[in-house]
Amino acid sequence: MKQTIRLFVVALLAGAVTLGGYKFFTEEEGVSFIPENNTTSFIPTTYDSYGTEALDIDFTQAAEKTVNAVVHVKNMTITEQPTNMMEYIYGTGQPKARIGSGSGVIISPDGHIITNNHVIANATELEVTLNNNKTYKATLIGTDPKSDIALIKVDAKVDLPSIAFGDSNMLKLGEWVLAVGNPFNLTSTVTAGIVSAKARDLNEFDGNPQSFIQTDAAVNRGNSGGALVNTRGELVGINTAITSETGSYVGYSFAVPSNNARKIIEDIMQYGNVQRGILGIQGSNLNSERARNLGISETEGVYVGGIEKGSGADESGIRKGDIIKELDGITVGKFSDLSGYLGSKRPNDVVNVTLLRNGKQKTVPVTLIKLETYEIDYLGLEVKNATKAEIASRGVSNGVIVTKPLTRDIAQYNLSGILITKINDQKIEDIEDVKRVMAARDFSAPIKMSFITEKGEANTFIFR
Repeated sequence: MKQTIRLFVVALLAGAVTLGGYKFFTEEEGVSFIPENNTTSFIPTTYDSYGTEALDIDFTQAAEKTVNAVVHVKNMTITEQPTNMMEYIYGTGQPKARIGSGSGVIISPDGHIITNNHVIANATELEVTLNNNKTYKATLIGTDPKSDIALIKVDAKVDLPSIAFGDSNMLKLGEWVLAVGNPFNLTSTVTAGIVSAKARDLNEFDGNPQSFIQTDAAVNRGNSGGALVNTRGELVGINTAITSETGSYVGYSFAVPSNNARKIIEDIMQYGNVQRGILGIQGSNLNSERARNLGISETEGVYVGGIEKGSGADESGIRKGDIIKELDGITVGKFSDLSGYLGSKRPNDVVNVTLLRNGKQKTVPVTLIKLETYEIDYLGLEVKNATKAEIASRGVSNGVIVTKPLTRDIAQYNLSGILITKINDQKIEDIEDVKRVMAARDFSAPIKMSFITEKGEANTFIFR
């Protein structure tokens, strides 16, 4: 009997301990453990809208609005290929047709199509196939190799589906976009990605900064000239290039912003060529090292290293040493931001330039001047007409100024800024003289170029 009572008491105590432990560890008014030094690290977290944004995104409407307005462009070129040793030696051969392909975007119901210059370059015949498999011959309206944009047209006798331009300046990093085109001859292909970067420059060495929209939407061979659209189905870019070690998509693609593309084709339709407006400055990017060398604290913006006499920047009072931070309220973090925005403007447009001078911010209106340049391909140089002040400052009466080199080989000679006064001993007044002399030269003979450096020193180069 005593043994039974003893077992009952032990069981009762064990039950009491178990119940007490359960209450201690599970009740709301439990114990919070705080480190003895009373320091706690908190990471802000919210779960209120977890996953809802991704669920709200719908690409179907944008795809349906755009897929019928993106066309397949075929380019036939005739090249001569040598078939024997004699043809190879004399640079002749048998004509052979080659067919390339790309994409294009119908931008008006009457059949105007925007594409890349490299898609239609050297074409002897252009053919366009719509999404409904109807095929039309296309004619070239105009092209701008510098921006890699071209305008072609088909006569379909009926209104065609087209895509409306969007405002590429309003694109935001992380915004969803669709790439529509014809990769690998696969028609009507739609891929999705986000805007990875804006004003991306892929070719800084030659002083000709580009301003691409960078995305991670899959773009491959054949997508060139196709549409980059936002989720509303508006055209925000023309797909142009990829970065790849294999030649195919590996992560990033690049598009000409729609604001720039629209301005280029409007210029082609109205003037027959592209009207480029510039501020009239020599500028460069900033970083920590350059800021330290210049004795300034700013690491973003465009540093004004020089002013073109008589330009809009000169007349507006912009000075060497100013740092441009905004154009019309658009942030300028690097030179490609500036050149990209100005690429959508024309000569005589007025741009509000916000700059820093001695730590103080000010905004000045600047009237853009026309950039008149000519590429001397054989010499690997781009030149522009010089102002009277620029010519007088060199102590001469004529000449054109070299704006930039066109090849890496020529870039090593630092010829930017020289004033070319003669080519083959013929006086050069403007770029029209350059065109005339280069067209009439003896193609088997070397070219003699006389010039004045920025320090006023006379020199001569012989190009063989």
